[in-house]
Amino acid sequence: MDNTEKNSYVKKQITNALLTLLKEKELKDISISEITTTAQVSRISFYRNYNDKDTIIKEYMYSTLNEWNKNHPKTSQHTEDDILGDIFAYITEYKDFYLLLRDRGILYFLKDIIIDTLGPKAEYPNFAAYTTAFIANGIYGWIEEWFLRGMQESGEEMTRLLKNRKL
Repeated sequence: MDNTEKNSYVKKQITNALLTLLKEKELKDISISEITTTAQVSRISFYRNYNDKDTIIKEYMYSTLNEWNKNHPKTSQHTEDDILGDIFAYITEYKDFYLLLRDRGILYFLKDIIIDTLGPKAEYPNFAAYTTAFIANGIYGWIEEWFLRGMQESGEEMTRLLKNRKL
């Protein structure tokens, strides 16, 4: 196993360990020692790859999002409504993970991802930045409320509701 494979293995072990521990307790109650013991890796390996526990979750989210995007190619005519549909389809596919985040009170990690992906960029003029921030935060609000209400609608139904919005 070369260094890249070893590093990938260690990161996967750490991620799996944290997700397993998260099923049992709150993120704030999980220590780095517990993660490394469960993952059967050293603390040095942990800190070589991550600054903190939050980074593991965010990296896992980006990884699953990238994997989902690879498996769901876009058409050249990818509209805003298509993007909304993609968001709900992705969340539905990784429902157990996102329900775990909700149950542990850390669904806000999803907000960070949405703002980073769909939110304002430094190069945007002010009005565009404000508008983009409004839309990205609004999408997160829909998702958060959907989770709080038990995800009663399917991802497709949520997309349809958003498409039909008259805001």
